[in-house]
Amino acid sequence: MEKTQDFKTHVRWHPPFHFVLAPLMLINLIYSIVRLVQDPGWDRGEFVLLSVALVILTLLTRNYPLKAQDRIIRLEERLRLATILGPEAAPKAMNLKPAQYIALRFASDEELPELVSKIEDGELTTQNEIKTAITNWRPDHFRV
Repeated sequence: MEKTQDFKTHVRWHPPFHFVLAPLMLINLIYSIVRLVQDPGWDRGEFVLLSVALVILTLLTRNYPLKAQDRIIRLEERLRLATILGPEAAPKAMNLKPAQYIALRFASDEELPELVSKIEDGELTTQNEIKTAITNWRPDHFRV
């Protein structure tokens, strides 16, 4: 059974990344810097550079799939807005920022028109403002 989701519980922690891979890469970087300070040398410096590269690679392997998901969410939400808002109101909603589309994915179909109107009027601008304004939360369990 899937857990219910709301603003307080919607953040997704991916244990292999957040609690294993990222900490190990950070520990490795710190260790390599400490070893360079203790025993300066080209080989230690090279190991620090390699550790920095591994940290960057680790972050990129997390960031790239999230960006791809953001693009898909934006497309899904634009299609949803076109369907729910109708031909008159939908064109205005196509100019939202990507972060606003991403936040709107949690809104139910019933409250979506009102939230879009508030975004267009400038009442809601950030993701957190939009998410906290949602009363009937639509969970997203697919995000990794």
